[in-house]
Amino acid sequence: MTRHILRLTARIAENERGLLRRDGKFERLLEPGRHALLDPMRRLSLDIVPVVGTELPAEQLSVYEKSHPDFVTRHLHVVRTGPGEVAIVTLDGQPRHFLAPLQTRAFWTCVTRVESELIDTRTVLAVEPRHLDKLDLTRSPLVALALVEAHEVGLLFVDGVLVDELAPGRHAFWQVGRTVRITKVDLRPQPVEITAQEILTRDRIALRVTLTAFHRVTDARKLAAATNDLATTLYRLVQFAVREAIATRALDDILAARAAIDAEIKDYVRERITAFGVEITELGIKDVILPGEVRELLNKVVEAERVAKANLIRRQEETAATRSLLNTARLMEDNPLLVRLKELEALEKLVEKVGRIDLHTAGQGAGLEALLQNLYRLGRAPADEAERRA
Repeated sequence: MTRHILRLTARIAENERGLLRRDGKFERLLEPGRHALLDPMRRLSLDIVPVVGTELPAEQLSVYEKSHPDFVTRHLHVVRTGPGEVAIVTLDGQPRHFLAPLQTRAFWTCVTRVESELIDTRTVLAVEPRHLDKLDLTRSPLVALALVEAHEVGLLFVDGVLVDELAPGRHAFWQVGRTVRITKVDLRPQPVEITAQEILTRDRIALRVTLTAFHRVTDARKLAAATNDLATTLYRLVQFAVREAIATRALDDILAARAAIDAEIKDYVRERITAFGVEITELGIKDVILPGEVRELLNKVVEAERVAKANLIRRQEETAATRSLLNTARLMEDNPLLVRLKELEALEKLVEKVGRIDLHTAGQGAGLEALLQNLYRLGRAPADEAERRA
């Protein structure tokens, strides 16, 4: 824009428009091209503004609507949202702007095709998928978003009132003039570790019992109405059940009947937790922690039992060995040849442990020949004795 002595010259591009004012008052809109305006008194002023995908400031809009309503109708698209209304503005088919309630914005329509959609959130709670697809509303405070997984169920609260259960999938709700909260409940079995406090048994021994429980939500609505902290509620119920089961039994009964105690605790908890919409799938004692002195006494008892059992087994083996020796002696008494075989076996074992053998023989001759003759004579003795008996 150039100002000469008598003229005001301006060049306006295709993506621009000129706002011509005389003495500060809007006069008309200048189209693209070269303009030479006679202005000897310097009363004219020109504002060149971009008009592609842009807006007119709201304070100027209110002035133009009163003084030049035709100009606003021809060149601007005005979007106004009332109480409880929101709007989505599309520029050349592409969603670009999201308007909250009680807002006014004016978009140039000289070059850009502008469309808008008003949504009355007072009558509509859920956000339609096509609206979610148009704009990224994940960070908007006017929309409550939630993604419910396949193993979950969603609970929809509006102003603190439970109104619906949500199936797996993506969900969005308008929270204009209302408070929307989405709570997700996991339907898979969940573990809870319970560490009981010190409990006195019937025979006045202090124990610490740890348990593991697995629970699964069967009715999310009941659970939401009954408690807001399932883990703590289940923890307390199991503690009560453990105290009732342990305090009425002696230590020996507790150590010998863990299965019965597990079943008793499980029935106690299951009877009371069903009203919460929760199912107990597994519950059992994991560890029984004894005081140090009691544990030492039990270890001594177990050790004594093992020693006694080992002594009994040893005596049983000795009795069996003695009985076997007696049977062998009876056989050898009636069979001299068997006695001789035993002697040879003993001699063989003895010889295996000797590294050198020196032979000293008595009688006729000497050396190995005399030894063999004596062995032969010894071998004939049992036979001769048998012939004499016959």
